[in-house]
Amino acid sequence: MVARRVVVRGRVQGVWFRQSTLREAERLGVDGWVRNRADGTVEAWVQGDSAAVDVLVAWCGEGPSRAEVSAVDVEDVPADSSLRGFSVR
Repeated sequence: MVARRVVVRGRVQGVWFRQSTLREAERLGVDGWVRNRADGTVEAWVQGDSAAVDVLVAWCGEGPSRAEVSAVDVEDVPADSSLRGFSVR
């Protein structure tokens, strides 16, 4: 299992980014959460199978069709054993 904290920059709020991330995470079987931040970015904590997490992180670089992603910051973090499923915060 791997875990990563992802911060997505650009036009990423108000474009269904969080809901689309939820759908992708559920499709891939990844645990974690996603939320809007006050600075206009979207932050996600994703963990699970390495290949699935890599796919979700790569997807965050594109986002839903109305998003305009300018940068994605990715940080390896310790897995959180209390996380089950994926949620929008």
